[in-house]
This record gives sequence, C-alpha cells and structure tokens, in this order.
Amino acid sequence: METTHIQARAQATGKRHRLLAMLFITVVITYLDRSNLSIAATAIGQDLQLDPAQMGLVFSAFGWSYALLQIPGGMLVDRTRPRTLLALIIGLWSLATLLQGFASAFAVLLSLRVLLGALEAPAYPTLNRVVTTWFPDNERARAIASYTSGQYVGLAFLTPALVLTQEHFGWQGVFFLTGAIGIVWALVWYALYREPSEATDLNAAELDIIRTGGGLVELGNAQRTRARYSAADWRAVLGNRKLWGVYIGQIAVTSTLWFFLTWFPTYLVKYRHMDFLKAGFMAAVPFLAAFVGILGSGLLSDWMIRRGVSATVARKVPIVTGLLLSTAIVGANYVDTPAMVIFFMAIAFFGSGFSSITWVLVSSMAKKELLGLTGGMFNLMGNLSSICVPVVIGFIVKNSDFKPALMFMSAVGVIGALSYLFLVGKIERIR
Repeated sequence: METTHIQARAQATGKRHRLLAMLFITVVITYLDRSNLSIAATAIGQDLQLDPAQMGLVFSAFGWSYALLQIPGGMLVDRTRPRTLLALIIGLWSLATLLQGFASAFAVLLSLRVLLGALEAPAYPTLNRVVTTWFPDNERARAIASYTSGQYVGLAFLTPALVLTQEHFGWQGVFFLTGAIGIVWALVWYALYREPSEATDLNAAELDIIRTGGGLVELGNAQRTRARYSAADWRAVLGNRKLWGVYIGQIAVTSTLWFFLTWFPTYLVKYRHMDFLKAGFMAAVPFLAAFVGILGSGLLSDWMIRRGVSATVARKVPIVTGLLLSTAIVGANYVDTPAMVIFFMAIAFFGSGFSSITWVLVSSMAKKELLGLTGGMFNLMGNLSSICVPVVIGFIVKNSDFKPALMFMSAVGVIGALSYLFLVGKIERIR
C-alpha cells in the first residue's frame, strides 16, 4: 500500500503548487491597494491639508467597510464560485484604487477608501476556500504561508518602486499604477482559474492526494445547494470559546500588520526625520523580515505535523512565538540611530509574519459547510484592528510623541499571546 501511495505521488501533476503562484499574486495586489496610501500619505496630507487625526481616519476608512462586510462577504463565498467572485471584486476594487488618484478633498478620499474596503471584504475568505479545496491537510499551513507571504514580500520589493513612482509622477501616480495592475489581474484570474473537478491539467493521482489528504474537492458542488444559515450555524461561529480565542488572537496579529501598512512610513519620515527616499527603501527591511517569518512558520508547522506532533502544538507554537516577538516594537522607543530603529521594527514584523498562519485554523476548525461564514467572522474580528489601530495612533500622536503608540502596539501583542495560551484549546474541527 505504501508503495502504491508513493507511485501515485510520483505520477501526480503539480497543479495545486502552480495555483499558489496565482494566490500569491492576488495577495500582493490586495495589499498594494491597501498600503499605497501609506506611501502617499505625507504628500496627500500636505496637498489636502490633513492633520494627524484626519489622516488616521483616512487610514482606518478601509477597515470600516472591510470589517463590517466580512460576514456578508463570507456568506457570499459559501454561495459563489471563486473564479467569478474573485475576478469581479478584484476588478472593481482596482477601479476604486485608480480613482483615488483623482481625489481632491478629504471626503472624496475617505469615501473611496470605504468603497475599497467593501469590495475587498470577500477576498481572504475566498482565498481560504480555494486553498481548502485544493490542498490536503498536511500541506495547508505551507500553502497559506506561501500565498499570505505576498502581503509582505510584495510590499518589500514594490514599496521602493512606489516611492520612485511618486517621485516622478506625484502621489496620484501611485494610485494610477496599482489600480491598473489590479484590473489586468482580474482578467487573468478569470481566464486561468478552475475548480479541481474542472481543471483539465489536474490528473486523477493528484486529485486523489488532495481528496484523501482532507482537501474538500467537492465543495463547489455543495455550494450550489447551500441552504440558509440556521441558528445552529450561527451558534457554531459565535458561541464557541475556541473560536473566540482565535478571534481575539487575530486582532493582535493584524494590529502589527496595520501599523506597518499605515503609520510606519510616516513614523520614519515625520517622527524619525528620515529622508523620504531613504525611508522608502529602509521600510522594505521589516517587510522582508515578515516574509521570512511567515514562510518559516508554515514550514515549521507542517514539519511538526509530519513528525507526529499534535495539530494543537504544531499550529500554536509559531503563532504564540510570533505574537511575543511582535512586542519588540517598543524597543524602537529606546534607540536613536535609524539602523537600530529598523532593527526593532524588523524583529516585530518578523514576529507578525511568524504568527500569520492563523488562516490554517479556520481551515482546520470550521464546520465544513461553514468555511465562508467562519472565515468571514474570523476576518471581521481580525480586521477590527484596521479600524482601531490607525485611529488610536492618530489621536495618540497628536502631541507629536510617538512613543506611547509603540507601547500600545506592544501591549496588543501580549494580549494576543495570552488569548492563544488560555482560550484556544485543542485544535479540531467543530462538529
């Protein structure tokens, strides 16, 4: 039997691994459109005469609609094929991104950021649904880490490109460029993506590996007959202590991310008095550290699973370790040189990346027929930070002192680690 299994693996196509490249590019585009504002923020603030509190509101506007629509977005994922849904929302949010380049007033920019958040709301639940369909359990953490790393490595390499774009074409050019890239990718996704049961370049051997390993390859057929959600479904998503532990932990994981997606460049330029171009290139270092962190955590977690370590330990160790490392952000308060500031920021963002395999818990714990709804709730809770963190920091730093803001970020990391240690018990599928 073991020989037959090895032969099946040897004969299997590698469609699922090639699919990861598409998921990776999707995430890169998703986060470019979320973070491009942070690159242009200083210039926008000057042109539109925005104070730090107003800038905090603009930074957080994406999160208002993004978090609010996670549940409807997750419900949509349970009923709509990823090929159509993702192509549609990528195209529309990319158009909203492009239009930000024409914003001439606070209210216009604020409204377009709210629209962007609304259109991106189903994105991550859709990606989680795709990876749950295409990957067996023992590959899922690596798969999620691989495509999620796009939010870090894409920004690490493309942030300098966006900085140069602004230097040559103004802050408007940043939005024109990122919006156009997304519109093209929407067309590519629709042309190339197929479900496992429909993919002509997927053979029976690979399909068997996915199915026998726990991949939900028939999920697309189940979507067609999905009934309305019952009270029991909502209790499964909202009344489970384990899931609440994951939800609270996710707020902490994403809080560090949203600091870097919003206030970090402004912190370097305005509060650490770095040159704009120099700050743009130095800002890439923490993103590269986060990229290394998330890939390392995915490899470590799946390696532990293959070695027979329980899913509870294998999934929790990287997440808790990463959350504790993210508290190193406060160290930047006690150093003066740019190199040391970036050093502590890199440690903190490495920790954020190391803890970012949390979507694997949705794949492993959610009821099979509620992947979209559970993913929506998980992303709603996690992205409360996209609302709170930019606004809280904006009000904290109104007196021109950024140190309390970094203390706040460090405290959030501690709370997240405690949530995983004391609320999340054994990791298993809810039945």
